Order: sequence, then structure tokens, then C-alpha cells
Amino acid sequence: MDKDISKLLHSENEQLKKLQDIVKKSIDDENLIIENLLNPPKEILTKGQQISDKVARFGGSWAFIITFFIILFFWILFNTLAPKAADFDPYPFILMNLILSCIAALQAPIIMMSQNRQEEKDRKRSENDYLINMKAELEIRGLHKKIDLLLEEQIKVLFESQAKQLEILKSIETKISEKLKT
Repeated sequence: MDKDISKLLHSENEQLKKLQDIVKKSIDDENLIIENLLNPPKEILTKGQQISDKVARFGGSWAFIITFFIILFFWILFNTLAPKAADFDPYPFILMNLILSCIAALQAPIIMMSQNRQEEKDRKRSENDYLINMKAELEIRGLHKKIDLLLEEQIKVLFESQAKQLEILKSIETKISEKLKT
């Protein structure tokens, strides 16, 4: 009878060790994912990419818009109020229009390069999110399987212990019936 009890305790200890190993492995995997998310690899940019990012950052800011309007205002003001000898771009402001067209022609592709790089980063980030979601789904499925396995083992141990208890009760019953007969 002591052997049966120790066997039951031993099987339960084994189940607890399995559970602890599963939990420890899950925690280690989760720590690795968290570490990778908190410390992503540094992005290596070429000089052209760095310049396009800076141009896009400045070109899309209020500082650029306000500065540009101030420069245009003074350009127009100077060329309309200055004496004829000093004004370098008289009224239809052809030089100003040429410069504005050149700035727009150069700035647009540079900003597009920066936006394309940002779009690529966003695509990679969404792929990482998808992979993390898939990993979480697989982890949940694995946990369901582990829980099912543990339940099956516990039910099996429960049936075995009930069978042993039934045997013990039968042996006690036979002993009692023998004692009563004598």
C-alpha cells in the first residue's frame, strides 16, 4: 500500500516537473522575443538615404513652409520696391518661378525616396507583427495540447488510484468478512 502511494506521489511529481519545464521554456522564449523587440538591429543608411530623410523631414515641416513664405515675401517686396538698377527679378518674377520649379523638381523625388524607405520599414514591421501573431497562435495551440495531455495523464492517474483504492477496499472487505465469520 505504501508503494502505491509513493508511486502516485512520484507520478504527480513528474507531472509537476513537466509543467515547470514547459513554463520555464515559455518564459525563456518570451524573454528572447521581448529582447529582440526592445533592441532591434540598427539600420545602416547610405549618405543619400540620410540626406533624403533630412530633406523630407525639413521639407514637410512648418519651419520650411514659414521660412519659404518669408523668403518669397521679401523676394517680391525687394523686387517691387527696389530701384530699377537693384532689382534682379522684375514683376513677372521669372527667376523666382524658375527657382521654385527647380526646388519642386528636386524635392519631390528626394521625398519620394524617403517615403519609399519608410514604406519598406512599415512593410517589414507589419510582417514582424504577423509573425509574432502566428507565433502566439502556435503557442496557444501548443498550450492547448499540453493542457489536454496533462488532463489525460491526470485522468489516467485518477482512474489508477481509484482502481487501487477499490482493490484496497475489497481486500479490507474480505478481511472484515473473514473476521466476522470467525
